[in-house]
Amino acid sequence: MGNELVKYDQKDAISIITINRFDAMNAFNAELRSELYAAIKRAASDQSIKVVVLTGEGRSFSAGADLKAIEASDDVEEVLQKEYRPIFEIITSMRQPIIAAVGGSAAGIGMSCALACDLLIMADDAFLLSPFTTISLVPDGGLNWLLVNQLGYRRALQLSIESERIDAARCVELGLANKSVSSALLLEEALEWAERLAQRAPLSVFATKKVMRFAAANDWAQTYDMEVALNIGLRASADHAEGVAAFLEKRKANFEGK
Repeated sequence: MGNELVKYDQKDAISIITINRFDAMNAFNAELRSELYAAIKRAASDQSIKVVVLTGEGRSFSAGADLKAIEASDDVEEVLQKEYRPIFEIITSMRQPIIAAVGGSAAGIGMSCALACDLLIMADDAFLLSPFTTISLVPDGGLNWLLVNQLGYRRALQLSIESERIDAARCVELGLANKSVSSALLLEEALEWAERLAQRAPLSVFATKKVMRFAAANDWAQTYDMEVALNIGLRASADHAEGVAAFLEKRKANFEGK
């Protein structure tokens, strides 16, 4: 993208977005928020992209908000609603699955960003941290919803108010992360994972992401109805016909997203 704070690369059908403010442990300031949103939006609007990998350069995925860049005069509502929220909304609504590849630490709203992604792979020496009680703030970036939905109220509250460092093994155990790998292999493993996912039927992947995101905040009956509606459309797709034909002919399917 020709900028300093976010790097955008593409490998076949995979977009690799790298937070690149490594001299500040990839902490968010206004410029980084703007550029990260633009990069994710670019990937979301590119029909050739099937999977996105989001990672951080250097020693950290993101240390959260840059406290040195915060001014007393800053409009908290403006920053959270107009600058951060669009990032989280596009992550959750974009058709492509987005994999967070977390090395070092993901803290504060950096943790929110990692957990907002669809899938999460961590270096084995990485950790998540919700440090808000150490600076007298409440978890933000949707982190309360993410933790309570994933862990239940009591465990989510404990991890947050004690500001516990949650190491990679514990994150996998709790279901906050899908897997952990050697730190030296983090990006390689994330890209291999993305490549495998890119071979799946893209319409099906998007529909599954959509209905599971919906299921997290709605009841069984509403989710059932959405499954029916989605499958009506998918059954009429060329990719469904191709998938069935490939299965019967014992060959690899050639999905075109149609």
